[in-house]
Amino acid sequence: MSITATRKAEVIKTNATKANDTGSPEVQVAILSERINNLTEHFKTHAKDNHSRRGLLKLVSTRRSLLDYLKRTDEKRYKALIERLNIRR
Repeated sequence: MSITATRKAEVIKTNATKANDTGSPEVQVAILSERINNLTEHFKTHAKDNHSRRGLLKLVSTRRSLLDYLKRTDEKRYKALIERLNIRR
């Protein structure tokens, strides 16, 4: 369900705005999106796993908050990010 360290490093590398960037909203949203996609696949086989579903809702809420922040501060970066990650809004 969680992502491996190598996959997380790849996601960070592709979405970083500068070297050693792990805290920017783009990187955080990309990591959350990866975890959300993994959990979505998990629910295709484990439909009654309500404890993980609660975690999924928390991840989606956190991602939504970060996206709202990014849209408020820099709409160009926001649009580029949702286009790159295929997030519908």
